[in-house]
Amino acid sequence: MPPQSTPAEIERAAAVLRAGGLVAFPTETVYGLGADASNPAAVAKIFAAKGRPQDHPVIVHLGSVDLLPRWAQDIPASALLLAAAFWPGPLTLILKRAAGVPDCVTGGQDTVGVRIPGHPVALELLRAFAGEDGGRVFSGIAAPSANRFGRISPTTAAHVRAELGGAVDVVLDGGECIVGIESTILDLSRGRAVLLRPGQITPAQIAAVIGAEVELRDNQAPRVSGALDSHYAPRTPLELVAAVDLPARLAALRGKKLAVLARAEAPAGMKDVSWQTAPRAVAGYAHELYASLRRLDALGCDLILVEAPPPAPEWQGVNDRLRRASSND
Repeated sequence: MPPQSTPAEIERAAAVLRAGGLVAFPTETVYGLGADASNPAAVAKIFAAKGRPQDHPVIVHLGSVDLLPRWAQDIPASALLLAAAFWPGPLTLILKRAAGVPDCVTGGQDTVGVRIPGHPVALELLRAFAGEDGGRVFSGIAAPSANRFGRISPTTAAHVRAELGGAVDVVLDGGECIVGIESTILDLSRGRAVLLRPGQITPAQIAAVIGAEVELRDNQAPRVSGALDSHYAPRTPLELVAAVDLPARLAALRGKKLAVLARAEAPAGMKDVSWQTAPRAVAGYAHELYASLRRLDALGCDLILVEAPPPAPEWQGVNDRLRRASSND
């Protein structure tokens, strides 16, 4: 059985959040660094711990769809259809922000990102946190990934502790994240469905629910988490290489200290290369991706070569993360 935080630990974490502290907690995607979304001073601690730009919005996590009107207004019917189909789960919806939502959550925009995570520890925390206490109403937890800004997202509690250490008041342990990459982000704030970040839930799945095509990001799209050209990146430079070109690239780099992430087994004669074999199926690959990159990054190599996964629609989320990780800006 994977480690799971106890009910008492979750109640303590909820109390820390209500008091303005930081709590790292597991979701089905990655571990989040949470603060009371209605408390600007608490949210500011997230930005300080991560080194995150102030205009970069954060996602508000909710324990129930009934809380959605506290954070969003003019909620379209398509949002409720998607909530019924995919929540709790790895889908973030961008909606018009409700009155009173702090600018620090939205990055000063007129939109807000919301989702209900699909992890039992996250849901227990959200439900323990929500309610009234001392005349204050608590309803949402702002939570980007629990890592330094732009770096590899954490998929275990150990990753959080290693990267953020004492900057977090409580780290709840829920074992390894099942999905392993961040949620799909869909903008519904402008009267149409626009994909802003791919993830496990695909445009085809979304279109099947709402009965409309999902458009691609445009220049008027709101700013959202994880959309910078360089993101999810190891400190070691990372290069994406087509499978057919990998042998020649390895030969050209002979003499360098190399690490490789590929879906194929290491060929003979690769004993001087740190080779990590990844699962061939997309779900297993995504689940292990960030942990694999962290292991390879810790080796102190000159370069990490990653065999580019297939360009199929179901691989869109993984390919997006690898493309941004390879920017190395």
